[in-house]
Amino acid sequence: MKERQSFDARSFVASLPRRPGVYRMFGVDGQILYVGKAKSLRDRVGSYFTPGNLLPKVQALVAQIASMEVTVTRSEAEALLLEHNLIKAHRPRFNVVMRDDKTFPYLWLSGDHPFPRLAVYRGPRKLPGRYFGPFPNAGAVNDTLHHLQKIFRLRSCRDTYFANRSRACLQHQIGRCTAPCVGLISREDYQGDVEAVTRVLEGRNDEVNAQLATRMEAAAERLDFEAAAVLRDQIVALKEIQATQIVSAEDERDADVFAIVGDPGSYAVSVMPVRGGRSLGTYGFFPRAALAEPGEALSSFIMQYYAEQEPPPHVYTSLVLEDAEALTEALSGRAGRVVRLHRAQRGLTAKWVDLVRENALQALRMRITRREGYEELYAALAETLQAAVPPARMECFDISHTQGEGTVASCVVFGPEGPLKKEYRRFNITGVAPGDDYGALRQAIERRYQRIAAGEFPAPDLLVIDGGPAQVSGVIETLDALGFGALPVLGVSKGPDRRPGQERLHIGREPALPPLIPGPQSPALNLIQRIRDEAHRFAIAGHRRRRAKRFNESILETVPGLGPAKRRALLRHFGGLQGIMKAGMADLEQAPGIGPALARSLYDSLHPGE
Repeated sequence: MKERQSFDARSFVASLPRRPGVYRMFGVDGQILYVGKAKSLRDRVGSYFTPGNLLPKVQALVAQIASMEVTVTRSEAEALLLEHNLIKAHRPRFNVVMRDDKTFPYLWLSGDHPFPRLAVYRGPRKLPGRYFGPFPNAGAVNDTLHHLQKIFRLRSCRDTYFANRSRACLQHQIGRCTAPCVGLISREDYQGDVEAVTRVLEGRNDEVNAQLATRMEAAAERLDFEAAAVLRDQIVALKEIQATQIVSAEDERDADVFAIVGDPGSYAVSVMPVRGGRSLGTYGFFPRAALAEPGEALSSFIMQYYAEQEPPPHVYTSLVLEDAEALTEALSGRAGRVVRLHRAQRGLTAKWVDLVRENALQALRMRITRREGYEELYAALAETLQAAVPPARMECFDISHTQGEGTVASCVVFGPEGPLKKEYRRFNITGVAPGDDYGALRQAIERRYQRIAAGEFPAPDLLVIDGGPAQVSGVIETLDALGFGALPVLGVSKGPDRRPGQERLHIGREPALPPLIPGPQSPALNLIQRIRDEAHRFAIAGHRRRRAKRFNESILETVPGLGPAKRRALLRHFGGLQGIMKAGMADLEQAPGIGPALARSLYDSLHPGE
């Protein structure tokens, strides 16, 4: 267990994403002190540790924090629901007790009438029918009911009102009800609308979305942009309805959900307990399995995880495990009842796995940006380069263009805590022949180090260049001319097969030395790969935005592999670019024709700073 002083708030906050989610603060005894939600985890958690935050309650809470954990969610609404679940489950003493008594609203579809009623409901779920939710607030559930009434026109009136109508009411006149009370719709047709609403609220709304998208495009073609905007908003609203079913679902099963990401020696496993259909947040682990493949590492982790606790009836995993049968038998024997091990592939459980996998990826990113991880990497780099002391500050440059058009150079900066994103810079390259990467790199170096010489930025201890001896030599000439003759330069070139792990390191100030080949297991090479890949990512993002602006393109047109058909499908699926911008990785993967790799590329293009 960590001592209280071991919690480094600064490095922890720096590693957080600007994504919605829930954070949990733990004391030295491992008990949860406080649970909170955030629209931006980095900004909200960081506010607790700012010098100006002198509120007595905050000071008392911060003084007791020994560690923190976060769970990234796909929306702020999901974060609110997950926060509610965690407060009810753990009752942290710094949370408001009344929050535990809060009841969230549901949509209720009555089950004891030939023409079921769709209405907002709060309270114990004892009435016959179906309940959908919970929703984060009254506004969200009322907006959802409003949109569903406009699309499917189910009645919302009470049974007593329904039984005493002799003519259609105002709801029918404004297009919000089909007036079954006066026989203006058959029971069979009304039941079809009920089934469609049920499919939407269960998340099986692909057909409904396609219908709305078709109507939206038709409205746009006839220049009825107001109607098209309304239909777009309806598609977005339906997507939000589907998202809220993940952290609080009507399915009341007990389960644990596991996902593993990473490579041998650097795995992250995320676990999400689900009790009574409600997620209780995710928890990250980092097993050391240098030689094990992902499936083997996950199987071993699951057995160790349940060594001290009883497994629930259902266990879901992100991978197909070769020893699933033996693992199922072992867990069932330990629990004294049947435990089922599943590879989730569709429906709600697949969404659970997607959410857990995304949190595992986030946990791995956070781990590699934390100080304790980087101290080891910097020390390993110093040993590899035979330097007297590890570098405290590194810069890396990269060039991106499309056949010489829109050339952009990037400069990323790494410090003791990892990436210093506020100090990243891009350079729009001009006056250089198209495709001349050497000239573009020299121009970027010259512009950057002229400002460093003027005292605008601190000089790095090591400059990393993505290139071989020729690029390094040109950079050294430029640096020497600017008065930086003592700055170490390190070139990184790809191996013979251009595969990760085969990179060669060229020590620029020692041209007589042969290139170093650290190998795929080298921590030093791992650090160099990170800073090089970050420079590459930042350069590509800048180039795409520059090209989009120059040619009046949509940002979607700059994403590799995203052709016109897939762009149209995305816009139809999410109701426009705004809906795509709000989507998380799991949402993007569910869109037609978008797999995990393209979803990651698309997400990184739309959110280059995360």
